[in-house]
Amino acid sequence: MYAIVEINGQQFRTEAGKKIFVHHIIGAEAGQTVEFERVLLVDNDGAITVGAPAIEGAKVVAEVVCPLVKGDKVLVFHKKRRKGYRKLNGHRQQFTELSIKEVIA
Repeated sequence: MYAIVEINGQQFRTEAGKKIFVHHIIGAEAGQTVEFERVLLVDNDGAITVGAPAIEGAKVVAEVVCPLVKGDKVLVFHKKRRKGYRKLNGHRQQFTELSIKEVIA
């Protein structure tokens, strides 16, 4: 059984026992249980239920493993040729690691 759930504006495929990285959830603490009720699709052994836009009564229960994980550094480089203009910026996105406990549909 798996479900497509929307978390912080992004869609994730979730199954029980799976770990996912989502955009940083403010106020989350390690070991805290979090519920997501915006479930868009549920596949229960071939029986697919699609919400319009979400499925009533369905939710995904997850546990926060690590509240703050930094992603890989992304370098943004701007240059204008023959003008001597160069600018380099770096960015590291912050994520929250979740462990999916169960999908309730």
